[in-house]
Amino acid sequence: MAASISEKLMKDGKIVVYQLFTRLFGNIDTTNKIYGTIEENGVGKFNDINTKALKELKKLGITHVWYTGAIEHAVLTDYTKYGIPLDDADVVKGRAGSPYAVKDYYDVNPDLAESVQDRLKEFQELVDRTHKNKLKVLIDFVPNHVARSYGSDVKPQGIKDLGEDDDTSVRFSPNNNFYYLPERSFQVPSDYLPLGEYDFPTKDGKFDELPAKATGNDQFTEAPSKDDWFETVKLNYGIDYENLHSEHFDPIPDTWLKMFDILKYWTDKGVDGFRCDMVHMVPVAFWHWVIPKIKKVNPEVLFIAEIYEAHRYGDFIFHGHFDYLYDKVGLYDMLRAIIQGQASTDQLTDIWKSQEGISQYMLRFLENHDEQRIASPHFAGDPVKAIPAMVVSATMHTGPVMIYFGQEVGEPADGVAGFSGDDGRTTHFDYWGVPEHQKWLNGGKFDGGQLSKDQKKLRKFYEDLLNYAHKSLAISQGDFYDLHYYNRTHEFNGYSNQVYAYLRHSGSEQILVVVNFAGHKENCLVKIPEDAFQLLKTGDSVSFISEFNKTGDFEVTKEHLTLVNSDEGLKFSLPAYGFEIFKIT
Repeated sequence: MAASISEKLMKDGKIVVYQLFTRLFGNIDTTNKIYGTIEENGVGKFNDINTKALKELKKLGITHVWYTGAIEHAVLTDYTKYGIPLDDADVVKGRAGSPYAVKDYYDVNPDLAESVQDRLKEFQELVDRTHKNKLKVLIDFVPNHVARSYGSDVKPQGIKDLGEDDDTSVRFSPNNNFYYLPERSFQVPSDYLPLGEYDFPTKDGKFDELPAKATGNDQFTEAPSKDDWFETVKLNYGIDYENLHSEHFDPIPDTWLKMFDILKYWTDKGVDGFRCDMVHMVPVAFWHWVIPKIKKVNPEVLFIAEIYEAHRYGDFIFHGHFDYLYDKVGLYDMLRAIIQGQASTDQLTDIWKSQEGISQYMLRFLENHDEQRIASPHFAGDPVKAIPAMVVSATMHTGPVMIYFGQEVGEPADGVAGFSGDDGRTTHFDYWGVPEHQKWLNGGKFDGGQLSKDQKKLRKFYEDLLNYAHKSLAISQGDFYDLHYYNRTHEFNGYSNQVYAYLRHSGSEQILVVVNFAGHKENCLVKIPEDAFQLLKTGDSVSFISEFNKTGDFEVTKEHLTLVNSDEGLKFSLPAYGFEIFKIT
């Protein structure tokens, strides 16, 4: 099933995902007070993502927009006058809270609405507006855990809340939605200061929960630590973790049924896909059951898995029916190591070999809300250093590529915003403005009017690359041939372990990609073996036509090279962090 879905998606062109943090994307307020309130620091709204913004994303080469943090989660802003209970500061991280501590699976975050009482209507309008601009809508599905304050105030008629019928006197029951610690009360971590030195009415070091529930990251204790996901509670999918992980899947557990209802609810609203959080913490049997059921509602719905257990990839693809999986512990980690000088391009060959048979199901990225910004000193310190890695991420395989908002203008995530500290990541716990991204926002004009010359050049690189990757048949449908291994093992003069070269080829299009990860110019000779030419079905004379015009130090001049004899090879002078992509004719 997974294979047929992915093959259809590839025929529509490579999927290009734009992760848009909804709370931050449209915020033009530049105050950025540490732990600032929504009134002090401002917040982005659904309505900020207007037609102009969506047209610019489409122009950038985007096909799918992931609206991160759209579902209602625990926050410290007071919405009690709208019938929304106030959350307890002792179990909320930051002022704006984590989008992964879901408070109501059937509602959207009131922070994001101009009119709180019309918040679901405004979200529906955003979905419709996105579709009118020929973009697809992705949202988060967080199946493993929910906020400790979970409770739906807008659930459809006939739907029961999570935990509503649970037997709280037992630690585990297959039909309970949560895991319990009978006769024990939850304890807020003693060293957790939710707002640091800033006071808040509900901050008293206590949260009433008797019996205590197991914490989201599989902590079966009433006293989780500050570093645990203590603001969340683990959902029960029928596994008795404290009894040899015994499985109780027949009859279908109640949690499975409730999760199906939630996925169908958003599918019926026109959502085109789900980025599913921490899927390896939920039994693959559940995904095997639920994804085909949702595909019957809408066969085109996309399921993307956040997963970090490489040895289980095949199970989640071929048994769990996921369309795509995060390629974090493979390509991302290796590219980051190369950028930071901790690995060489020789090791990229090991990565693709380890993913033979599943590479088309992997989603590649260099940034997301969990990872450090490229421009941060914690990562590369300069967005240009990641140019070759971005080219590899976008063109090496047929699977999707994703960028995170602000990546295309070199946002470095400087400084402390609140709970997350200064860690090289854009905060997803607090109200904040994203400074370099705001220069592109330009007061809501979405025209890049405040960007520097270098930032405009960087964004143009992303626009050219993403559009090319989406439209190229060789990239979206074609096969891969690693030239690096051949050139390195034959020890040809001038081909270093900072260069990486490969072919992408389909029946109607063939391309050559060469990248330079070094911070200096590399003069290199790339030889293409005879068996590769046979795959390309070329004649004796072959032209290599540059696909990118020169727009800066990291792109190439438009020129024609003719290869008369494959033994002569191609000579390149690649600038620091440079690349070349040639169409082979």
